[in-house]
Amino acid sequence: MEEIEDELKTIAATGLEDILLLTGESRKKSSLEYIGEAVKLATKYFKLVGIEIYPLNTDEYRYLHECGADYVCLYQETYDPDKYEQLHPMGPKRVYPYRFYGHERALRGGMRAVSFGALLGLADFRKDAFAAGLHAYFVQQKYPQAEIMLASPRLRPFINHENTNPNDVHERQLLQIILAYRLFLPFAGISLSTREKARFRDNVMGVTGTKMSAGVKVSVGGHDNEEKGDEQFEISDPRSVDEVKAALLARGLQPVFVDYVRV
Repeated sequence: MEEIEDELKTIAATGLEDILLLTGESRKKSSLEYIGEAVKLATKYFKLVGIEIYPLNTDEYRYLHECGADYVCLYQETYDPDKYEQLHPMGPKRVYPYRFYGHERALRGGMRAVSFGALLGLADFRKDAFAAGLHAYFVQQKYPQAEIMLASPRLRPFINHENTNPNDVHERQLLQIILAYRLFLPFAGISLSTREKARFRDNVMGVTGTKMSAGVKVSVGGHDNEEKGDEQFEISDPRSVDEVKAALLARGLQPVFVDYVRV
């Protein structure tokens, strides 16, 4: 917990007020109680605390909400059941329906907001993007009080040659997807991943995006200069918080560090 608090202090010192806590899929290595204590620490330094962890039961989401968690990011990875089964041959993550209904359990557990998305490139990206949008739409209809968010992370770097792999999603296709999301769900939040280049993120932010991360480190302990694990994925936009803020101001946009205050 001391190491977690050191990380939180370092991140908070950059000016950020909204933080997302991530774990892997293992309950054994990241127990519910462990995550709850981390959330409690995070509320000391941040106004909003999100979690991107393995799916939980409703009472477990309620526990983390009581600890201070405000929103949940839970990505289906792919909405193709056959591809999903192929990618998850064993373990709790193999149960497709349990993950699919996780957003609803989070909302019933008191969470204010939920984020949807597929890892574009695992299967037919158009079908996955369409399914993620529909998933978000139907949950919004059932829980109109909830804030709905969408993300469109791409499978990167390319494993095969980008001109021959039919699952590859290029910037043109990615732009089409997030523009479609904006038209289909005009009040949904749209996050722009640091997997994307700075140029792309800045230009899209002025058109359709509503949220972008900054000063990102995707390795354990990376913010406090004591990395203790491999990076989760490769990022393409390593800019600091101040650099992203300056980029938004240069485009006539107002950097808003938090748009909701929990009371």
